[in-house]
Amino acid sequence: MLGAEGASRAIESYQSQAEQLMKDYLLADTFVPYSSILVGIFACKLVYELTQLLSAFYFKSYSSLSIIKRIEWNNRAISTVHAVFITGISLYLVFKSDLYNDNALSGYITYRSSFLSTSALGTSIGYFIADLVMIVWFYPSLGGLEYVIHHLLSASSIAYAMITGEGQLYTFMILISEATTPGVNLRWYLDIAGLKRSRAYLVNGVVIFLAWLVARILLFIYAFYHIYLHFDQVMLMHDFGKLLVFGVPLVLLAMNLVWFGKILKGLRKTLAKRQ
Repeated sequence: MLGAEGASRAIESYQSQAEQLMKDYLLADTFVPYSSILVGIFACKLVYELTQLLSAFYFKSYSSLSIIKRIEWNNRAISTVHAVFITGISLYLVFKSDLYNDNALSGYITYRSSFLSTSALGTSIGYFIADLVMIVWFYPSLGGLEYVIHHLLSASSIAYAMITGEGQLYTFMILISEATTPGVNLRWYLDIAGLKRSRAYLVNGVVIFLAWLVARILLFIYAFYHIYLHFDQVMLMHDFGKLLVFGVPLVLLAMNLVWFGKILKGLRKTLAKRQ
């Protein structure tokens, strides 16, 4: 156990570190974070072009879609690929690796980062930038105001965690919620394909309901519990970092609950039609 004087010095040291983070990062090596953002944007463009090419060749219904529907088709492929990528990385870093394990490494978990964690966040920012540009450009065809708010909050919190190295653990916890995206996109594809009355559509609805409950509600509750257990470490973060750790998950959770209500209502309607 640290003595009172030692603990006080440790707290002052971490507070000083937090205050200097935003001033010092410009002098650090920025190759990894900023190059990973470019990689993310380039990957989105590549997936878009490949989806357009392969869909026109393998799906007859693709060519008969309107231009905006084809754009949304390609856009959803991008979000699906990003969701699979970032969910896998987030699950590994949060629950499997030793990076954020309390007992594996010394130092506060709120300041831990690695090459993998930083580059993964940068790639994710690249996706959110590319997707937000598309949403705004074709507004509101690809999503309404709630999508713009969601992307702005996500991109800002991810960028802060990437640049400063603060609170990356909680950023990855929230990014696990992207696990619901492939199911939501598959539902849209099934609808476009005229399979709204199929068994696959029903199973998809149930899977989305369960995945949303776990990844976008229960996981958020776990994140807040984890913040509570490490409250003393979180309070050593920069004020803006603390605002993001406490504020962004709350706003996203509120939005998730609203969407969850719509999912539940839609599932009930689907089940009622089959009785």
